[in-house]
Amino acid sequence: MSIHIPLTKLTQWQKIAFCVTLIERMLPNYKAFSENSGFGNFQLIRNQLDLIWQRLDKSQKVNINYDAQLLKLEEQVPDPQAFDLFGVYPALDTSMAVMSLLQAMQDKEGEGFESISRLSQGSVNFYVELCLAQELDESNSANTEEISQQLINEHPLMEWEAATQNELFDFLKNSPENKATIKALKNMVSEQGLSNLGIEIQ
Repeated sequence: MSIHIPLTKLTQWQKIAFCVTLIERMLPNYKAFSENSGFGNFQLIRNQLDLIWQRLDKSQKVNINYDAQLLKLEEQVPDPQAFDLFGVYPALDTSMAVMSLLQAMQDKEGEGFESISRLSQGSVNFYVELCLAQELDESNSANTEEISQQLINEHPLMEWEAATQNELFDFLKNSPENKATIKALKNMVSEQGLSNLGIEIQ
């Protein structure tokens, strides 16, 4: 499944709001990895997302030092070769998504936001593929080569990811750029109660 969200139809503000909401759904994956591995400063990334939310609130005058934030973030990006944990991959996707958003926010042409959509989708795709492979291995009925993209696409988590991204786009394209919209987006994530991989949000 390739999720195609026409982000070019959104304003710069709406694009940022779309992406930071997706990253909120990815963030519990980073937290779980950090707690299990002892790597990374989860609170630093949490604070960076809070800064972005505050930047969206036009009633607040928030300036972000992008170079400084990116420098801090670089130290929180895990190296998959250094960890024997699946969690390193969604944690990598999360940190790269934050990095991509900070970089895209500096681009007046509004390029680069699509990568956040792809990173969230890619995290789910990879996780679902591993889950299906494990199920097939345990049943001894097939090998991993038999896992088709169609089988991945039909998995509930993959369908949920596509539905969430489309719902988010549909909501934002008709929403004003104000505090009420920000609150609605945050509520959307908290009411789901799960990360994009189904990890409980604490």
